[in-house]
Amino acid sequence: MANPKEKDPVDIVHQNAIHVETIMKELRHQKLYTEFNINPFKKLHILTDKPMSNIAYRKEEEDPAFVQAINRAHLEPTKKYSHPQTEAQEIGWIASPLIASDRSDRRLNFPRQNSEITKYMDAAWRLKEQTQNL
Repeated sequence: MANPKEKDPVDIVHQNAIHVETIMKELRHQKLYTEFNINPFKKLHILTDKPMSNIAYRKEEEDPAFVQAINRAHLEPTKKYSHPQTEAQEIGWIASPLIASDRSDRRLNFPRQNSEITKYMDAAWRLKEQTQNL
């Protein structure tokens, strides 16, 4: 077996330089957010007060931007976005038929047809269901 390599002693100057570089990088990319909102995509559970409390609350003015964000969050994706945002949304994004349905066109319309055998089996299944339901 090969002898395990001996580790070099820890160099505190290099460790400190790496630490300083990491902190500088974090400070360069740090963003300070001072405007906070309620997440409109998370369910909001409102708790009621105690039944015998005498605290009267004043009517608060609605924030139109917040109401708009809540209403937009409740829309389906086709009304929110002009194009699908994920691969899964691509399936069924265009819900309207690509061509108009013409029932008289025999190339695209295959109506159910009955023959003697299918009529016989249909009657047999009906008879079986009637005898089981008794």
